[in-house]
Amino acid sequence: MTEAETRTAPARMMQELPRQIERMHRRFLDVVRLELGRVGVRDISPVQVMMLSNIGNENISVRDLIERGYYLGSNASYNLKQLVEGGYVERHASARDRRSAHLTMTPKGQDVLSKLATLELQWAEPILKDDANAALIEGTYKMLRQMERCWSDAVRYAAPSAENSDF
Repeated sequence: MTEAETRTAPARMMQELPRQIERMHRRFLDVVRLELGRVGVRDISPVQVMMLSNIGNENISVRDLIERGYYLGSNASYNLKQLVEGGYVERHASARDRRSAHLTMTPKGQDVLSKLATLELQWAEPILKDDANAALIEGTYKMLRQMERCWSDAVRYAAPSAENSDF
């Protein structure tokens, strides 16, 4: 590798990272789908499980759930309706603002997340056996969070785009 290639390699990797993250997310949803079948849960999708995970043990507003989650390519309202109808989540109107709804997870939803958490630990075990991998995972997590903040700031504080942009 030439000196110029060595200097530009990290920039190329930064460009490739969003695509790699998307592929990993899709693969993760595939694994969740398989594990749902193994534990006998067939009435919710992996994306709906991710919604359950984002609700957690909180009493969260629908708006916060949608803003917190990354449900690309899915209809969040439909998925939330399925979770409510399936008995995984309870939805109730806000006492202060009737236009707003809050969500809480039911014991049925908590059970699904508990089963998947046990499986996730099993997936992680072979990787985390090596202390070096544990340190790499921690560093990767910190870097991804830093990139997310950087991209969020770029969106939040970006200058208005030019009227005659080619995009």
